[in-house]
Amino acid sequence: MGKKQEPHRLPSGVGFLLAQLGTHAAATFASSIEDLELTPPQAGLLWMLARKPGRSQRELADDLGMPPSRFVPFADKLEERGLIERRRNPDDRRLHALHLTEQGSEVLGKLGAAARRSEDVLCRALADDEREQLAALLVRIASDQGLSPGVHPGYKSVRT
Repeated sequence: MGKKQEPHRLPSGVGFLLAQLGTHAAATFASSIEDLELTPPQAGLLWMLARKPGRSQRELADDLGMPPSRFVPFADKLEERGLIERRRNPDDRRLHALHLTEQGSEVLGKLGAAARRSEDVLCRALADDEREQLAALLVRIASDQGLSPGVHPGYKSVRT
């Protein structure tokens, strides 16, 4: 019988393939959350606040690699929509701690569902064990490169 033909392979390095897939994955995810009227960076901030609520604006800006002058108006948009709230830090009244609101938690649930659907489409060519292996390898590469877990390097260039 005939030998299964492999797709035509162009000479591509790992870096190119990661960039190609990363750009595609980012666009697919952005499209999947359009109806929530959120950008991927806004979604990322909601996830960060869900994992560790009550962090100061300064701490969040530092963790994201975002200048504080850009972080404040970035957070303002989410506060205006009622998704996050600022509370005075009881230990230092100069600081504001950020928290998800009830509405923010509801949107976060919808974000999670959209992210799972987007990732399922992205990884549909892989078996479950291959998907786990790929994720483990990518975590190892990201760690070796000094990237912060869960923080997209694109926050440095986010505009309000």
